[in-house]
Amino acid sequence: MPEIWLFLIAAMTLTLAPGPDNIYVLTRGIAQGRKAGLVSALGFSSGLIFHTMLAVLGFAALIKASPLAYSLLRYAGAGYLIYIGVRTLRSHSAIQLSSGAAAAPMKLSRIYWQSVIANILNPKVTLFFIAFLPQFVNAGAGHIPAQMLLLAAIFILQALAIFSVVALFSGMVGAFFQRKKSAAAIMNRLAGGAFIGLGIRIALPQ
Repeated sequence: MPEIWLFLIAAMTLTLAPGPDNIYVLTRGIAQGRKAGLVSALGFSSGLIFHTMLAVLGFAALIKASPLAYSLLRYAGAGYLIYIGVRTLRSHSAIQLSSGAAAAPMKLSRIYWQSVIANILNPKVTLFFIAFLPQFVNAGAGHIPAQMLLLAAIFILQALAIFSVVALFSGMVGAFFQRKKSAAAIMNRLAGGAFIGLGIRIALPQ
């Protein structure tokens, strides 16, 4: 798996791009403290295990059934990455930090399970995993499920690390985004450009 570092960079870019998960972690950390933010970070990262199993089981079965289907999935995944890249580039909204219902104090156990369920019920995460992980699998090397599990483990660990940093420094991060209203748009452009570039690279002949 020679492209493992490219995978890590792409995964970190996705995690850093403003989205429901990291915004919730940030909001919860500001409203209820670092411990609440860390628990929500753990919850969202735990939810990724569900999407991992769907992607691993489905992709492994597809590879076993049809090499042609594998090729079609790679091109479909490339198209999907380009699509979400374009959507990300067109998203210029700033991060909104409110004191509404999302920031109301609650028990840590409820924060954890709420975060897990919110991640599991997000179909976009499943679609992304199905489109993203297979692009870095070396089909010729065999052990497809093991490769995807390794990639997923790397993705989950880096997501947990980044979300935890956001939770620990939620006050500083929140103040930064309040001062720099264009920061979210800049991060979206970086993420969108990365996804479009990755999708084009996958679609071009090897």
